[in-house]
Amino acid sequence: MIEVLVVVGPGVVADAGLLEEIAAREFSAAGVSGTLVHARDASQVVSLLSSPSSPEGAGGVVVLPGPSAEVRSLIGRDLGAVVWVDVERADGVTAGEGATHLHGRGVGGLAWGIRHAVHRVRHPSRRIAYGPLPEQWGELYLPDADEPPVVMLIHGGYWRSIWAADIMGPLCADLVGRGLAVWNLEYRRPDLHGWDATTADVAAGLSALATAHAAPHGSDALPPDALPSDVLPSDVLPSDALPAGGDRTVALDLTRVTVVGHSAGAQLALRAVADAVAGEASATGGAQAAAGEAYAAGEAPEAGGAHAVDRARADGEACTGGEARAVGGVRVVMLVSLAGVLDLVEGDRRWVGTGAVGAALGGRAPEGQVAVPPYADASPLLRLPLGVRQLVVQGAADDLDLVDFSRRYARAAEEAGDEVTYLEMPGDHFDVINPATPIWQATARALAGGPAPRG
Repeated sequence: MIEVLVVVGPGVVADAGLLEEIAAREFSAAGVSGTLVHARDASQVVSLLSSPSSPEGAGGVVVLPGPSAEVRSLIGRDLGAVVWVDVERADGVTAGEGATHLHGRGVGGLAWGIRHAVHRVRHPSRRIAYGPLPEQWGELYLPDADEPPVVMLIHGGYWRSIWAADIMGPLCADLVGRGLAVWNLEYRRPDLHGWDATTADVAAGLSALATAHAAPHGSDALPPDALPSDVLPSDVLPSDALPAGGDRTVALDLTRVTVVGHSAGAQLALRAVADAVAGEASATGGAQAAAGEAYAAGEAPEAGGAHAVDRARADGEACTGGEARAVGGVRVVMLVSLAGVLDLVEGDRRWVGTGAVGAALGGRAPEGQVAVPPYADASPLLRLPLGVRQLVVQGAADDLDLVDFSRRYARAAEEAGDEVTYLEMPGDHFDVINPATPIWQATARALAGGPAPRG
């Protein structure tokens, strides 16, 4: 049985009994054995992590470091796959090699930390950097299958840095079990780095699939030169590009890539592909502007979307509703929104996420005019049509504004000429990323059987 060690550092401001309750509940739910220890000082923390009786290497380790400078200095050291959890927000902390730092989720962050520690033991992945900065990486999960299709996951969290790629861990495990490779992306969030950095990272993370595919055995960094965007990796790469354990190797089928985003991550997913489509045809720029103009004039978004398609077709650049799109050396065959924030203009005006939209984009949505950056570029509703097959998934018990956004977006995308499936079932905002729920099971079946055959 997996064993989990939880170490509570000196000075952690939390009720000791409550921490023990949280840990016991998570141990039971995960089916693991666990121990919670309150450390006196940094030397005891080091002793617990290095002790032969510690589950390090055979289990998981979670440490709540607390305010002690001596204990906090351990976070950046190479002490193994430790999950460091700050119950308060602690920006700018970089964990040591193989470790993870979670923060800002309150006392409940301990539960997230235990889940992540167990997940890492049960479902090993390969972390690959797509840039030089601490948050520019993705985790690649490989199934026991030859040349599997790929699902790229983009986490949400209202574009705030306290939420990270760990929340998508359960989906990674579920999808790998269905024979799909998974690329779980981390990226810089705009609250610390600005909107342009976030947009650039998601685009780079998608393109990085091509170069990750080409990385040499044992490499945890991308080669310096990316493949040209018009060259498919399958055209030039050997079939043994990625180690999958033992002597077996796996090549990814990058002609069948599905991009899945949850909440704010759905906005980032759709925007990344919209940008790629805009790069393919100048008509998309006219379509986007037309949609914004219609919105500003008080027309229904659906009408704006249809008008946008007419303009694009008039320019000789007709969109094919279910067409795969080449993006940075991969082919995106489907986009999936899980409880997505798909109308950023109304999202800001309705103050969803307590002002998350305006905070992320650097300002409020303009009154009476929306066809200007960053809203015109960022809002999925104003980027239609995408020309890629889409699945819009929405829990009926979610925030009613998100239900409204998903319904109106799906209708507008269909009227704009895109091939769209709308799936609304019982469930809340997190049920759509919980493998045990019916709404995720229905989504996963669509993902596993969704990508079109090659060729």
